[in-house]
Amino acid sequence: MSPMMRTVLGFVAAGMLAASVWAQEAADIQRLFEAGRDQQVVDGVRTGTEPAVVYLAAQSYERLGNPARALELYQTLSRRSATDAWRFIGLSARALLENRRADAVTAARQAVGLAANLAAAHYQLGITLSGVQNWSGAAEAFDRASLLNPTLAYAHYYRGFALYETGRYDLAAAAFVRFLTLAPRAPERADVQQILDMLD
Repeated sequence: MSPMMRTVLGFVAAGMLAASVWAQEAADIQRLFEAGRDQQVVDGVRTGTEPAVVYLAAQSYERLGNPARALELYQTLSRRSATDAWRFIGLSARALLENRRADAVTAARQAVGLAANLAAAHYQLGITLSGVQNWSGAAEAFDRASLLNPTLAYAHYYRGFALYETGRYDLAAAAFVRFLTLAPRAPERADVQQILDMLD
């Protein structure tokens, strides 16, 4: 094998290893987020962190009552390449935090247009459509997100609420049950169980 080929294969292997590490890091942070361990989530953000982790950390900052820090992280995402769906996820989340709901929906739709197979893009679209009370559209977006990433517990959580708002109580209950299965230590567990008891 030529030295050039060894170098190319070395770069490919390094890239694959980095992608694997990123995927594991995102999965670990997602589990912390779903358990309500927001301080540990935000402590996991470093320079060069995967965008999915930055996105979760920004949401954790929102739950911790620190919207200014959340906004900084959404702005970090929004500075990515114009061909990167994460840029528009960041722009959407930022707009929603600033109560510019129409802009938030537009940016989320751009993210989906750029990366139709990215669960986070559909999830963000669902969040923004919920913000404008487009419940059927939100349910569809969360459904797509959960199909692309079946372990994304909060896609099931928010899908449950969207379905509830459209009067599809059986499907809402199923979504809430799935949420509790995936995130048994979620801070919303007691509230969701109360809703399920009411729907029973």
